[in-house]
Amino acid sequence: MKRSRVNTAEFIRRQIEERGEGYWRHSDFSHLPSTAVSKTLSRLAADGVLERVSKGLYYRPRQTRFGRSRPSQSDIQKLLTKQNLHPAGLSAANLLGFTTQNAIQSEFATSANSIPRSIIGSRARLHTRRPETWKHLEPTDAAMLDFLRSRGNLSELSPAETKRRLLDYFREGSRFERLVAVADAEPPRVRAMLGAIGQELRKSPQELEKLRNSLNPVSRFDFGKLSNLRYAKEWQAK
Repeated sequence: MKRSRVNTAEFIRRQIEERGEGYWRHSDFSHLPSTAVSKTLSRLAADGVLERVSKGLYYRPRQTRFGRSRPSQSDIQKLLTKQNLHPAGLSAANLLGFTTQNAIQSEFATSANSIPRSIIGSRARLHTRRPETWKHLEPTDAAMLDFLRSRGNLSELSPAETKRRLLDYFREGSRFERLVAVADAEPPRVRAMLGAIGQELRKSPQELEKLRNSLNPVSRFDFGKLSNLRYAKEWQAK
């Protein structure tokens, strides 16, 4: 047993030293005994080989003439992807081209209960506990759902331009079908907006019926800046 623990520790250390700079998590060694992984990573942090970022997350720096390196933007972006973080609010509207404004405080959404502030920054705004379906969304699809959640009100374009750009996104590939597939987990107003968008784009009657049946027929929804969708009233817009 002792030999097995030693071999596990040596294996982990070798993997980290061979790869060099970057982030490491417990899940990177999910095929190994979890207790041994935890102890080894903690020991490597104590030895200065790793830096502990947060519980279960470590960073392997490299030595430069200016001191120990810090994570690059590409490293951070890869980590955000692994953490199921998506742009939200003004950040989402900016990604989609509805505004040229850049939020002073970055804004993210995640299906997780929390994300270490050491990853996203102390001033970032974080929306947690989004549906589990968000784990599998592409960044643009997640940003689009967030834009619908905000009723398009973060767009700095005119209502007509906002609508045109919105419909163009839903003409791309199978985006409409992908978002309808996860719509059950979204607020009713988002499902109603998807229905109005789909009807305007002449999408499958079966997909539209699925959305319509998910809505309370006596409810009315605030479509915000998207109230100019052609069939908004048929989809219970106020």
